[in-house]
Amino acid sequence: MTEFFRSILNVISVIAIPGLIVVFLGWGFVKKVKVYEVFVEGAKEGFNTAIRIIPYLVAMLFAIGIFRASGAMDVLVAILSPVTELIGMPAEALPMAFMRPLSGSGSLGLMTEIMKTHGADSFLGVLVSTMYGSTETTFYVLAVYFGAVNIKNTRHALPAGLVADFFGMAGALIVCRILFGV
Repeated sequence: MTEFFRSILNVISVIAIPGLIVVFLGWGFVKKVKVYEVFVEGAKEGFNTAIRIIPYLVAMLFAIGIFRASGAMDVLVAILSPVTELIGMPAEALPMAFMRPLSGSGSLGLMTEIMKTHGADSFLGVLVSTMYGSTETTFYVLAVYFGAVNIKNTRHALPAGLVADFFGMAGALIVCRILFGV
């Protein structure tokens, strides 16, 4: 069962991105859209958006730096590690679970550190990389993009994003446990 699951994931991973590119280009061709020109126009808009979000980005990175430097991450890991051990999630993966909704670069740094320590092909290495790919930087997205377009009332965006992150983390744990037969 595990080998069959791995072979299916390998096939999907090989064809996913080229398949999406072909679908987008094909859809543009069918709809008679000048794909390259539209892409360049979108890139121009993206540059202007990047200029508008810089203050929000700086504020978010500052808050994350304070969170990590204060030791709050270590306290959360210490409190929650007995619970995660019950569900089969290593305590070493908890910092990734906490950092990913806050910061892409912070979680990438944690993931790199875990892979250097435990190995990229270890259960923990595969788990944190799957968590990285299965979740979003929810607080970053809310702070930066909602701030860039002056959205003050985010309504259900934060709870919905955090629920999605939780299920992304849980799904990553389940898939990795199946892949490793743990």
